[in-house]
Amino acid sequence: MQGRQVRGTVKWFDRSKGFGFIVADEGGPDILLHANALRCFGQSSVCDASVIMVSVQETPRGLQTLEVLDIQPPPDAVMSDTDIQPADPALDGIELRPARVKWFDKAKGFGFCNVFGEAGDVFVHMEVLRRSGYADLQPGEGIGVRVVDGERGRMAAAVAPWESALRERL
Repeated sequence: MQGRQVRGTVKWFDRSKGFGFIVADEGGPDILLHANALRCFGQSSVCDASVIMVSVQETPRGLQTLEVLDIQPPPDAVMSDTDIQPADPALDGIELRPARVKWFDKAKGFGFCNVFGEAGDVFVHMEVLRRSGYADLQPGEGIGVRVVDGERGRMAAAVAPWESALRERL
């Protein structure tokens, strides 16, 4: 897709409404971020305050996201569960595996996914999602996960778009 590239911060995104807005680093009017642009990137949601790189176009109603190019988690994302460790560069050495969300309850702050070709559930904590740049997950959604063994069993240490897990396997 063509368009001017803009770096900014997610002002807010409401998955139930299907849109949100980005504040460009360079200033100017808010940029519409539609759920379809996120889905094309491989995510169904994005955390408020995430740093985002997008391609935009001018429309009669203002700036609109054409394509999401990159999403970085909010700079202040911190972990609150003692079983989950803060982001660690060593996680990059752990294989990113394709998985499907079994269920996720944002109010409870956790859920489970299943890694393709492996038995058992993988615990997914809300703070891991936030640190990975996600705000929520939907049952059946495809994701990539880096799985570690925690004190209470297998758990996601990082979540990424489904396509990232597939690319890493090739």
